[in-house]
Amino acid sequence: MKKLILYFLFILPYLIVGQELASPNGKLQMTFTLEAGVPTYQLSLDGKEVVKPSTLGLELKEMENLLDGFSIVDTEKSTYDETWNPVWGEQAEIRNHYNELFVQLKQDATERYVNLRFRLFDEGLGFRYEFPEQENLIYFVITEERTQFAMTGDHKAFWIPGDYDTQEYDYITSKLSEISSLMAGAITPNASQTPFSKTGVQTALMMKTDDGTYINIHEAALVEYSCMHLELDEENFVFESHLTPDAVGNKGYMQAPRNTPWRTIMASKNAGDILTSTITLNLNEPCAYEDTSWITPVKYIGVWWEMITGKSNWSYADVPSVKLEHTDFNSLTPNGKHAANTEKVQRYIDFAAAHGFSQVLVEGWNVGWEDWFGKSKDYVFDFLTPYPDFDVEGLRDYAAEKGVRLMMHHETSGAVRNYERHMDAAYQFMVDNNYNSVKSGYVGDIIPRGEYHYGQWLVNHYLYAVKKAAEYKIMVNAHEAVRPTGLSRTYPNLIGNESARGTEYEAFGGSNPDHTTILPFTRLIGGPMDYTPGIFEQDMSKLSSNNKSWVNTTIARQLALYVTMYSPLQMAADLPKHYEKHMDAFQFIKDVGIDWEKSLVLEAEPGDFVTYARKEKGTSNWFVGRTNDEQPRTSNISFDFLDAGKEYVMTLYGDAKDAHYKNNPKAYQIKKFRVNNKSKLSQYCAPGGGYAISIMEADKKGAKGLKRL
Repeated sequence: MKKLILYFLFILPYLIVGQELASPNGKLQMTFTLEAGVPTYQLSLDGKEVVKPSTLGLELKEMENLLDGFSIVDTEKSTYDETWNPVWGEQAEIRNHYNELFVQLKQDATERYVNLRFRLFDEGLGFRYEFPEQENLIYFVITEERTQFAMTGDHKAFWIPGDYDTQEYDYITSKLSEISSLMAGAITPNASQTPFSKTGVQTALMMKTDDGTYINIHEAALVEYSCMHLELDEENFVFESHLTPDAVGNKGYMQAPRNTPWRTIMASKNAGDILTSTITLNLNEPCAYEDTSWITPVKYIGVWWEMITGKSNWSYADVPSVKLEHTDFNSLTPNGKHAANTEKVQRYIDFAAAHGFSQVLVEGWNVGWEDWFGKSKDYVFDFLTPYPDFDVEGLRDYAAEKGVRLMMHHETSGAVRNYERHMDAAYQFMVDNNYNSVKSGYVGDIIPRGEYHYGQWLVNHYLYAVKKAAEYKIMVNAHEAVRPTGLSRTYPNLIGNESARGTEYEAFGGSNPDHTTILPFTRLIGGPMDYTPGIFEQDMSKLSSNNKSWVNTTIARQLALYVTMYSPLQMAADLPKHYEKHMDAFQFIKDVGIDWEKSLVLEAEPGDFVTYARKEKGTSNWFVGRTNDEQPRTSNISFDFLDAGKEYVMTLYGDAKDAHYKNNPKAYQIKKFRVNNKSKLSQYCAPGGGYAISIMEADKKGAKGLKRL
């Protein structure tokens, strides 16, 4: 009997071995266990389960899987606390404070080692797999990652389908149990016809429990790995990771020592805590550059909206009947609708200079668009050769005289290897012609055929392009690339991404009015979005007779987006002539900051409304923005964030009482008041509306005669 008791005491640690970890403030608790050799974690908030016990592991190709059979070699706990300063961002200072659990695991049968690293912040958990240098695991291929996120119930979710090539969807709000039935309906990819998994959804995934807990699942530091999607077991409400495959179905090519990206789970009773969390940035490496003086936020305009709406073309001539060489383009007959011509770009430069915009984006400046729009798809851009009506040197000099720069556009058309072949020459061309920022595009199926936008091969390319651009001191705004995962901390010249359904879809049929109340909780969790706001004309038929689309927003909300949709790269996307009709409202776009000292969430409910207040870096100016869904609402905020003892002038750009995103979108009113840190505001928000506020320190002259709020 004594021998039997000793035997059970000996084997029990190998059946269930537990380690607990608490967040710095103690509100979050994480438990790691090894149950019968299977790594498992669980997460609680204030003692209540947020993530039920969830297993960890990976499947490998032609090798024993890394799923079970583990024992613990060692564990180590530590605490880390630092404050760092981003080159640009929503905060001038970011605190990186977490408690860490490091677990060394050995798969006894194969003598292979896998480490798990957990970091628990006050707002959430980050964890990753680490493969140390070892004899029995050097080169290996991942066929699937089996990381689980077991939910505690049938939560409300804000999601888009698990597509491998695009995030350009309107968000769907539903219960977890409704996802597969909705997926089986009329949902199809907008930007590609790539099939997506039946129940898969993309991250960042936002959820809300019945008892009011907000949960967000995403990833951080996506480097040399495939983008993660989530598959849902609807019976048990368990999500499992699902990696983007390559052309032959493999998910990741690894060589130890290597790490996976971090998997992140944020949880809070306050929706605003999700929006202000810095976990995604903190789980990335510090800035890779010693000199960052060349990286500066940009407010810009451009000819892009003309082309998106159908008013103008990217191409200089109509589609040719035969494949053209670059030398043939001078012989083409102009179609008369080419937007990127010297005369028009000069007018945009003049408008930018007159109103304080630093750059002008010009798309369609280079040869090759005719063949791309043709049936042959046998196109090749060289990123160097302008159309006959675009004077590169003349426009460079004209812009410089006006104190403005042109912004480059590189449309790769998905031909990634072609872009890499031309990249050095293209970046040098930019330097020679005074361009310091580029909008790159990856529209269409990826070449080589069979690769996906979010696979490991393309993930590697996007980062290669950013690092190569840094060699030339160039900032990158990548469209159609993989969604961001906080890499802008390490590589701050990545000043923007699209990677979601942007304003362009308002010209293709519209987006749901709640779209911009969800994006801050989903797409923007990983980094800023080049959303291109500022549309003042909602009726697209006034730009093109063939376009019957309607922009589902009031003018007041378009102003608010400059605050609620954070980006150091902000575009006034509409045509100058539309702004000239509403110069009083346009003043806010001119005034609003693009780099912030401090950001606060005053009100937030995903799918309903978001209200931000942000203090501009280097000034005492504050800006407030509120974006509202299709329901009329009243926003109630306090100005207690203002400095005590100071007086300010508040300019309010709000919806008129009869404003409506469909039938009266241009109805706005502008009011001025004196405010201080004791002031409060109750403001009406129309369906699809909102408001924007600028707050500047008062001087005696500017505040004279103003009513105190």
